[in-house]
Amino acid sequence: MTQSQSLPSSARIVIVGGGVIGNSVAYHLAHMGCDDVVLLEQNDITSGTTWHAAGLMVTYGSLSYTTTEIRKYTRDLYARLEAETGQATGLNQCGFIEVATDPDRLEEFRRASAFNRYCDIDVQEISPREVQELFPLADVDDVLAGFYVADDGRVNPVDVTMALAKGAKMKGVKTFTGIAATGITRHNGRATGVITDQGTIACEYVVNCAGMWARQFGEEHGVVIPNQAAEHYYLITESIPGISNSWPVLEDPSKYGYYREEGGGMMVGLFEGHAAPWRVEGIPRDFSFGELEPDWERMTPYLEAAMSRVPVTLDSGIKKFFCGPESFTPDLSPLIGEAPELQNYFVAAGMNSLGILTGGGMGRVLAHWILNGQPDVDVTGFNIDRAARYQANPDFRRDRGKETLSLMYKCHYPTKAIETARNAKRSALHDRLAAQGAYFTETSGWESPAWFAAPGETPTEGELSFGRMHWWPHWEAEHRACREGVILMDMSFMSKFMVQGRDAGTVLDRVSANRVNGACGRITYTQWLNEAGLLEGDLTVTKLEEDKFLVVVADTMHRHTETWLRRHIEDDEFATVTDVTGALTQINIQGPRSRELLQSVTSVDMSNDAFPFRDAHDIDIGYGRALCIRITYVGELGYELYVPCEFALTVYDKLVEAGDAYGLTHAGLRALGSLRLEKGYRDYGHDIDNTDNAFDTGLGFAVALNKEADFIGREAAQAFKDAAPYQQRLVSVLVEDPQPMLWHAEVIYRNGVRVGYIRAGSYGHTLGGAVGLAMIEADEVVDSAYLDSGDWEIEIADQRYPCRCSLKPLYDAEMARIRA
Repeated sequence: MTQSQSLPSSARIVIVGGGVIGNSVAYHLAHMGCDDVVLLEQNDITSGTTWHAAGLMVTYGSLSYTTTEIRKYTRDLYARLEAETGQATGLNQCGFIEVATDPDRLEEFRRASAFNRYCDIDVQEISPREVQELFPLADVDDVLAGFYVADDGRVNPVDVTMALAKGAKMKGVKTFTGIAATGITRHNGRATGVITDQGTIACEYVVNCAGMWARQFGEEHGVVIPNQAAEHYYLITESIPGISNSWPVLEDPSKYGYYREEGGGMMVGLFEGHAAPWRVEGIPRDFSFGELEPDWERMTPYLEAAMSRVPVTLDSGIKKFFCGPESFTPDLSPLIGEAPELQNYFVAAGMNSLGILTGGGMGRVLAHWILNGQPDVDVTGFNIDRAARYQANPDFRRDRGKETLSLMYKCHYPTKAIETARNAKRSALHDRLAAQGAYFTETSGWESPAWFAAPGETPTEGELSFGRMHWWPHWEAEHRACREGVILMDMSFMSKFMVQGRDAGTVLDRVSANRVNGACGRITYTQWLNEAGLLEGDLTVTKLEEDKFLVVVADTMHRHTETWLRRHIEDDEFATVTDVTGALTQINIQGPRSRELLQSVTSVDMSNDAFPFRDAHDIDIGYGRALCIRITYVGELGYELYVPCEFALTVYDKLVEAGDAYGLTHAGLRALGSLRLEKGYRDYGHDIDNTDNAFDTGLGFAVALNKEADFIGREAAQAFKDAAPYQQRLVSVLVEDPQPMLWHAEVIYRNGVRVGYIRAGSYGHTLGGAVGLAMIEADEVVDSAYLDSGDWEIEIADQRYPCRCSLKPLYDAEMARIRA
């Protein structure tokens, strides 16, 4: 498909990689009016992983609104491409069935179905008999139910990619095959061109869509893209009498398999329980249409289990047992967006074997991001700036790569901890916490206590479920200890940056919507906005000195925050940003007895008058020193201690020793989640994101529209405020029945009409029911009167329960306990 003309010397945008993602980005750029685009492919279009994809086109199953909309858009795009381009896509909307064979899978799929119906996907729960009627060769003896989407199905991966390529060409995109990108040019922190084996193309934007080669290409210019190829298998049988391509695609994760007609036979695809990373050291450039030798010994048990769902396959001849590489990311989410290391360098890689069924939508998202300067969907879950450099280490990719493919078909329990490549980052308190009975989970690579076992009890994950697990009593005790006494919580995983220099205050006041450059020794909660007035950050800024500030933000937004801040320091401003996350151990002392405990270990006056809410002071604790800030994320009187790591153990030991007199309890992340949701505190990337503004999320109090210094997004923020009253609001939700659990994506009804879903959920041990935050969207004003009227219910799996919604926090709405 190489263009007849020679390689141009310049283009506005150069895309590296000619698979489905690269061609989708090109197609959407062109359709958005940018025709000065060059696409480079080192071999031929579809080489790499696209050509051997299974071609499933499934909208069902995700609990992410963004991902679900991307899938729907992709399906609809593929449906219209042939009419537009004259190139067939092979779309066959034959339907899709997911089967559940145990109660936990049934609950998982019912939860997903409820949310998917909210997203306008027509999911039908069907009986085992109906499954067999639709897919006659399936053994359904152990099936509890099927979940059927009639409009889903399959496409031909090669054809759909060719259709995207043709559609891009028709709009002016220039595609060159057989030309390898070998590097890039850069200037002042920006990508400025692509170096190829046939010359250099100057450009404004570089887009890395190199698939399983994306990491290696990025490494050459310092961009972190931690995807790793793994073996991926499917088997194709000889012809099977009576089989039809009108049968739906069938998927059974309990058997590791998916099934569809292929050439008169059956394709049996596999996502086995233990994967095999491939070529950790690097993938050869010429492995474009290559196959791998199947590992029959390792795969036979998985293959036999998968084929048992469709027993006729066990007796049919094998036409092909295919093994080819697919690339996976450390958290099984794509890597999309502008690289934090290099401006104007965009990435779309790490599709985790879902490139075909998300390819159209991902291409649209990235094209919009490039041309408009910001994404128009929630990207917090797959933004490439969440990736960490250590995740690209060979040992990490080798170990984590054994697990990620298998997660595709594992039951998606909400508290399931990743098992491989653990202990990458540990706080200075790790061994002390382990001795206290901590059960550790991974938090952005950090080992963080989720909960603490009782003395003499071994902390284990135990049997997972969507309900109350064996550690429920420990969680409840930690939660109540915070409300009634005092807890110690290791929060060292929080991202911390020291911003210093003559213009540090000016810079921070410009990027912050609240007043952060006031008096020294004060902490300020603030949002960072973009020019559209939408949220880019949710964090605190503490002014320590006139030219010294501490910025603290959630672990998931580490690189996003750092990048945003660095890129908004003007050339003539003097301000430095230093990552001090690993240098400061963060110990939170929270609860009504926290003041008593701290007063017992320091000479500093901790009284309410001397140390009011939001104050920050350097204090002594035994032989150590700590920055002590009176602030809370749990809704109680409390303090955050930022302790230099060399003092961490002596400070911790002093607190624990003194804490015996006050009933000090260690608490973990489960308690943090339940405590903050009772109070309605927001968490960026979970219940608020880059598509939200501060006002309908209830954060307008932290936007100082009248402050003297101008700030990014001020005009747009004023417009959002002036748009009141609002027809969508983020609200606190309490389930009135004390038994069910909220985790995420449970759908809310008002008078029988779907009006929103839970963005983040937990259990309110103080309130006596499950709690969460939900965005309610209506065709009328969402205010207290609206919330107090009507019949409110929440759907959890296949049942509805009465619930209560409130604009105010459900716990201590007047903040009396915080200011005590």
